[in-house]
Amino acid sequence: MERSREMASGLFEFVALNGSLEACEPHTSFSMRCLSEKSTADLKKMAEMAIADMKNAAFYGASASKDQDLFGALLDIIESRSLTAVFQPIVEMPTGNIVGYEGLIRGPVDSPLHSPLKLFAVAREHNLCVQVEHLCRRIVLEQFVALDLPGNLFLNISPKSLVARAAKHGETLAYIRKIGFCPERVIIELTESDPTYDYDLLRKAALHYRSMGFQIAIDDLGQGFSSLRLWSELRPEYVKVDMHFVKSIDSDPIKRQFVQSIQAIAAKSGTQVIAEGIETQAEYATINGLGVPFGQGYHIARPQAEPPKEIVGLPISQGGEKACAGKGSPVLNGCVCVETAARLLKVVPVVSPGMTNNQVFDVFASNPSLSNIPVVDSDQQPVGLINRSKMIECFAQPYQRELFGRRLCRHFMDGAPLVVDQGTSLQDLGHMMAKAEAHHLANGFVITGDGCYLGMGTGHDLMRELTQMQILSARHANPLTQLPGNVPINEQIDHILKQQVHFHVCYCDLDHFKPFNDAFGYNKGDEIIKLAAKVLSEECDQERDFIGHIGGDDFMILFCCEDWEQRCNRMINRFANAVLEHFGPDVHEQGGYFSEDRQGKKIFQSLVSLSLGVTQVVPGRFTSHHQIAEAAAEAKKQAKKIHGNSLFVERRGVA
Repeated sequence: MERSREMASGLFEFVALNGSLEACEPHTSFSMRCLSEKSTADLKKMAEMAIADMKNAAFYGASASKDQDLFGALLDIIESRSLTAVFQPIVEMPTGNIVGYEGLIRGPVDSPLHSPLKLFAVAREHNLCVQVEHLCRRIVLEQFVALDLPGNLFLNISPKSLVARAAKHGETLAYIRKIGFCPERVIIELTESDPTYDYDLLRKAALHYRSMGFQIAIDDLGQGFSSLRLWSELRPEYVKVDMHFVKSIDSDPIKRQFVQSIQAIAAKSGTQVIAEGIETQAEYATINGLGVPFGQGYHIARPQAEPPKEIVGLPISQGGEKACAGKGSPVLNGCVCVETAARLLKVVPVVSPGMTNNQVFDVFASNPSLSNIPVVDSDQQPVGLINRSKMIECFAQPYQRELFGRRLCRHFMDGAPLVVDQGTSLQDLGHMMAKAEAHHLANGFVITGDGCYLGMGTGHDLMRELTQMQILSARHANPLTQLPGNVPINEQIDHILKQQVHFHVCYCDLDHFKPFNDAFGYNKGDEIIKLAAKVLSEECDQERDFIGHIGGDDFMILFCCEDWEQRCNRMINRFANAVLEHFGPDVHEQGGYFSEDRQGKKIFQSLVSLSLGVTQVVPGRFTSHHQIAEAAAEAKKQAKKIHGNSLFVERRGVA
């Protein structure tokens, strides 16, 4: 029996690698194990006999009949290639655009091995995992190409299979090319189903696959203890957050913090995050609000044999952030890179306008922690809010429940609750709350997406988040100008790079500032720096551009507006005129002033001037803020070579 299994195992490798029994050719490792002297025909015949023997043993064996039945079913599936590929879309969170699909496998519908978990459990029991994976891989690739699906294909591969013998010989690459597919569109998604802990071998295997054009993704991040180690060792292009941390993330601050931390690490390491298992709009909105770029799950689309090529109906935020842009706010093409109301979203029970007060009271009784209940009509439009305290206070009075209990709940409803879009920035929401009547702070606010109800937010959570944001902002702001410092500047550059858009980086520096500082004192020097910050900030597009203070007399502007060059010229002219106010009339006429150097000699010094060096950033030209900083510093160096207030635009390397 063991020999039969060994012979069949080799045959299954043939089937997985060649597509059918008839297409099999002698396989070196199998022939060395079993029948190195035999012809191809003999090999096939004996392998077929082995399969028949095992099926008979499975059928007649009394002690392990169920296990043998499953094993026989597995043999039939592999021999007939009766597996089906299904595909689940992966979308870009802010837009809903499909960027790729995860390829999954299903056994025959009428088979006990329909579930992939059961299929691989039986394969693992009989040491056939690698062979079954090869077969699954080919079927997924064939179907993906046949359906002509857009974007990338995420192909599930276990670490054990990745380092297996067959992986070293390029069979997968050869087959991909044979069916006319591009290896650059394949992302190898490492699963935790059959882990291996030889990280050195995994690194070499990953490098081998990358050299052939593949990218690497780690599945179920956070599920197994080895996944974080894998991330560190392999430096994958993608990581997938396990669905455990996505489920109910809208109401679980610990899960939000976990995903937020993962996103922060990914941003630093150049890895893209995909949130798995998004099943509700509240989860979608929260994940989107945390800045996670990609997602998949039943709320977006279920795995299908013929999946959609476009996702429609996702309530993606089209705006709402634009109004909060202000000086120093991280802005990208009208979309401010700040926390939004989606971060505060909690799913709570709702009632319809047709429910009675008694029914609403029962909802409160079943949810002791619930302070307010939204009233939502059949079109998912919020029409009001019912406050727990107000209802209980009324019902506590004599005869009030008897009088109002059977009436429609509109009697206790606040018909003008505070309603905000999920994309509203927390800063704007704070301003709205401050201007609103006092009871809104206690009642909270209704959160919508495209006008439809999504959930609720509380005034307490809003105050907590705003306070935390102020603390973080103060920690990274320049103390003199209160503009964002190096950390937020670098984060904003990386954020814009991920959007794959065209923008301009302007490095701003003051010329002849040190002599002025030495001659007139640090207080006067600080006034000049604050003057520069004021001029630069006021000339930026308050809704689209970002300005930060690197330190000293150096500033950085990220221009997303189209009229950036005119704005730069206005900055230069305004600064040139304003700086004269810090000198006397005689200095104006001379175009400078005399000061003593360290040896006591009188030296003529030019007036403080402003140099702007601009670098154009087009998609694909730079990959990190480090590269952009170097290019911007070089542009500034060229600008400083021009006498007086100057603007230099680096146009080389841009078509």
